[in-house]
Amino acid sequence: QVQLVESGGGLVQTGGSLRLSCVASGRTFSRYRMGWFRQAIGKEREFVTDISWSGGSKYYADSVKGRFTISRDNAKNTVYLQMNSLKPEDTAVYYCAAAGTSSVYDNWGQGTQVTVSS
Repeated sequence: QVQLVESGGGLVQTGGSLRLSCVASGRTFSRYRMGWFRQAIGKEREFVTDISWSGGSKYYADSVKGRFTISRDNAKNTVYLQMNSLKPEDTAVYYCAAAGTSSVYDNWGQGTQVTVSS
């Protein structure tokens, strides 16, 4: 198990930027694939992006391609989500998650709220 704590959420205007951070503790962080998911009010949780243990493999949802960038610093046990050109439809609670050898995201943070005003 790994414990995850997100930070960096807040209120931003359309077109603005935010950087989310997720600090992990517990078992070896570098062994985990890390992902960001989000859930808007009244909607199901959806995949945003994820990154392999080495950082060499990244995937993005079509809705965020070209605007969001995921990165990780294994020395700091931290994964980041840089969000640029934010839109009101990006408003959601953003969750950090970790997937171990099973490739299942079964470790979740508590979430951080991102609100984009129009």
